[in-house]
This record gives sequence, structure tokens and C-alpha cells, in this order.
Amino acid sequence: MHTVAVLALDQVIPFDLSTPLEVFARSRLPDGRAGYRVRVCAEQPEVDAGAFTLRAPWGLDALREADTIVVPGTTDESGTLSPAVRKALEQAAADGTRIASICVGTFILAAAGLLDGLRATTHWIGAAHLAAAYPDIDVDPDVLYVDNGQILTSAGGAAGLDLCLHMIRRDYGSAVAADAARLSVMPLEREGGQAQFIVQQHPPTPRGATLEPLLAWLQDNIARDLTLADIATRAGLSTRTLLRHFSEQTGSTPLQWLHRARVRQAQHLLESTDHSVERIGAQVGFGSATTFRDRFKRTTGVSPHTYRRTFR
Repeated sequence: MHTVAVLALDQVIPFDLSTPLEVFARSRLPDGRAGYRVRVCAEQPEVDAGAFTLRAPWGLDALREADTIVVPGTTDESGTLSPAVRKALEQAAADGTRIASICVGTFILAAAGLLDGLRATTHWIGAAHLAAAYPDIDVDPDVLYVDNGQILTSAGGAAGLDLCLHMIRRDYGSAVAADAARLSVMPLEREGGQAQFIVQQHPPTPRGATLEPLLAWLQDNIARDLTLADIATRAGLSTRTLLRHFSEQTGSTPLQWLHRARVRQAQHLLESTDHSVERIGAQVGFGSATTFRDRFKRTTGVSPHTYRRTFR
């Protein structure tokens, strides 16, 4: 039987902890046998889980017997690890054990050095922090999970379910995974990725920056068919100078900034109005419904219709 060890660290996020416990423990093979043996492991017998204290039946030694180790997130995003936990994870990786993280548990794998040179994801709110703290990791904030073979990472919250179902499918096939998905009242595969949940924000602009009036004007004229030359004329700058100032102050280009603003406005209209997709595309300044759908899906990972079904 496949053994899954769930590593409970102090300040573990209860939702992240319970996800692998429930999904793996309830999985059944076609003949009715359990597919997994699930163990909660910790460095100390008692673990602070915020709202309650958890008593873990197994210690770190049990990680050596596991076929899969799942690392839930904690409220400490620094990924601080004790020497014993770091050593246990490093040894498990060296032994070829499959290791997966849920949500900000990615920071723990990163702190243990298990993600260097790999692609990974985490909750979108923490993605920029992860990329800045660990430049050797290729951080993808748009997906629900990343499977590197031995090392896997998932995005925030319910994406842990997606990852666990994916691992069940790897271990026992789609039929067993589909049955586990039904028990969790989850689709085996969700349409789109984490990008659809990201609140599209403008790149930060320092207060008092010279572009502030121009950005306000762009926001007010979002529906107009603006070209780079139009924006440069409004700013009283050459296009070359405008591009340089925009890059310095926003980390973006004028048209990228404008497209992001349009998608953000479109998201609001899809959530709050009954306007057709075609009308919304025109309202936010896209020249055609086709261009709107293409840009929206490129940014969020899903079509405007799917986004509306999800968030309306």
C-alpha cells in the first residue's frame, strides 16, 4: 500500500493539512481496498495549528517509510525550518521520495533547497515574494499545480485538491482518481488555472511620480482606441522617452498597462452586470469581441463566459 506522510509544522494551515488527509484516506481501489495509508508526522508530539493544538501520532522518522510526503503551508511564509526538519526533507529527496507542497508550503520546500532550478507555483498572493526570495526557482503564479516528477507544488486553497487528485491519477489511473474526485465533490480537472483568481492590479507607481496624471487619464479613457503615439502626445513626450519613463516607474509598457486595466474592468463588469460579452469588450476598449476574448483568456487563463460562470 502507498504510504502518504503529511508533515505538520507549527502554525500549519488547517485547511492545507486536512486536504491530503481526506482525499488520500478516502481513496478506494476498484476492489474496494484502500489505496493509501496516511500518517500525520511532526517534529514534536504537539503542533500549534492556530485555532487548536494537534497531536501527531508519528515523528520525523516516519518520513523515511513514506512513498509520498505532503507539506502543507504554514502562516510563517519565511519557510523557517529546524535543522531536523531540513535534514529529513533533504534525505527524503535524496532517497527519491515524492514530495509535494500545498499552497505556501512551497516556501518550505524552497527553504530546504528542493526547488532550485525547478518550475514551481504557490498561492498567487505569495508568488512575487517567492520569486524575489528564491531567484533560482521558476515561479509560475498562473497554474493550479506544477508536477516536476519527484517534486510537486500547488497553488492556494482548493488547488491542493487538484494536486492530490492528480497524484492519485498518477498512482492508480483516472478511474480511481475520478471516484476520489466525486467523493470530494470536485471535478477531476478544473478549467483554467490560478490566473482567473488573481486580482489584476496595475504595476505599482510611486506616489508623486511624473506619470501619475497620465495614468489617471488612461484609466478615464480606457474605452478609447488609443495608440502608443496618442499616449505619447498626451504626455508631451516622444514615444521613446515615454517607454523609458513607463518602464522605470511601472515596470511595464503603456499598452501593457492599458490592456491590464481593460481586463480588470472587464472582470468587474462580468461579475456585476448582465451585459453581453460583446458589449463588455466594447465598453473596455477592445476593438472586437474576438480580440477581447483572446486578450482576456491570455491574461486570466479562461474565457469571459467561463469567468462569469465562476464568479458571478
